[in-house]
Amino acid sequence: MKFTSAQPNLRDQQRVDVKTDIVIERPDGCQCSCTTANLSRSGVMVSCNQSTANLLAQGNRALAPGNAMPVKARFSVPMQPAQPVIIAAGNIVHFRRIAQDRFQVGIQFEEFEGGGCACVDQYVRSLLNKRGKFT
Repeated sequence: MKFTSAQPNLRDQQRVDVKTDIVIERPDGCQCSCTTANLSRSGVMVSCNQSTANLLAQGNRALAPGNAMPVKARFSVPMQPAQPVIIAAGNIVHFRRIAQDRFQVGIQFEEFEGGGCACVDQYVRSLLNKRGKFT
């Protein structure tokens, strides 16, 4: 079963710091392993090194508004027990170098498989409630 994200604007969603492994897959099947930096209901910020950023950038293709790069992704929401999340469709909408060999890659969710949308929503909501940032 697939669910589509109802919140396309990344800035409308509060983010929570989450460090977990994530696998990103380009349309050509190339896969890269990275680490998440933060998570919201509408997207995830990923940290990676330069070689991984180069693979994801597909030859340093410039990211401009309306020029997002389609990807798929898999990660686990660190709940008890861990819940797998599969992003059936997403877009890289942000690339930023933060240090010589560290990059941030922003992925906007478009479509989840199974209960992924509910898992992300529940996890983000629980962290925001613990921090008193969600009503």
